[in-house]
Amino acid sequence: MIFHIVDVFAENKYQGNQLAVFQPDADISQGEMQQIAKEMNFSETTFIMSGRCGNGGYDVKIFTPDAEIPFAGHPSLGTAYVIRRFIEDHSTDQVLLNLNVGQVPVVFEGDRGWMTQNEPAFHDVLDAARLADTLQISQADIEAGYPVQPVSTGLPSIIVPLATRDAVDRCRVENRLYDDILDEIGDANLLVFAPEPVHADNDLYVRVFMFTSGHLEDPATGSANGNLAAWLLQHNYFKNTSLNYKVEQGLFVGRPSLLHVAAQKESSFFIQVGGHVFVTGEGTWK
Repeated sequence: MIFHIVDVFAENKYQGNQLAVFQPDADISQGEMQQIAKEMNFSETTFIMSGRCGNGGYDVKIFTPDAEIPFAGHPSLGTAYVIRRFIEDHSTDQVLLNLNVGQVPVVFEGDRGWMTQNEPAFHDVLDAARLADTLQISQADIEAGYPVQPVSTGLPSIIVPLATRDAVDRCRVENRLYDDILDEIGDANLLVFAPEPVHADNDLYVRVFMFTSGHLEDPATGSANGNLAAWLLQHNYFKNTSLNYKVEQGLFVGRPSLLHVAAQKESSFFIQVGGHVFVTGEGTWK
């Protein structure tokens, strides 16, 4: 079984978020895919389950080390890159992925891929003081005038706006309190951000903590940043209904990542998250 290892939302090799992409050459069980994902121990591992189907897409499954999930951003972009380069031989600029949330298109412009995310769902606002306790920061660190709110374009995230980059860096998840929230609202990653990037040509500084894998920090999270884009538009954060901006993520864990976001809100939302992909390895699974 052929596999490739790629770095997604990276500007160079050994940055961004790691992903293993497998191409099964025979029937493979759900249990074996889960075991492989656990063995790889990346935040996600994907399996290309078919050639191009009648609807033009490729059937793809996404696994964390703990469970299958319906959607995630960097696995979608990384898998589409592998399909385009190694299966389609660069013959197309669009790859369609048939995921458990529906069909997700990924469009390539030069060496950057853009993933289109689903229409967002906005959930009940959460208590800011409770999230401050969960993140072990002061409630004063949470930016006033904006809600702490779960949002989903396929995989939910709790969006927590903070006032400064220092506040973002001071966040430490208290697992018990986070688990209590998840017991009430269901699975959701936890995204904290501030409008204070390290590099002046970027726009936002982001950290994301996963609801799986012991709530470890994720170095680059396309789905969560799509949720953030929806939140920014819904609450008029940038005072504009059309956004183009760049997100820094992963610096805190030594995997610097850069995500490009384009989003609009008119009668509906249109959200794209983009970035670069680098191949770091390939092989045959025995």
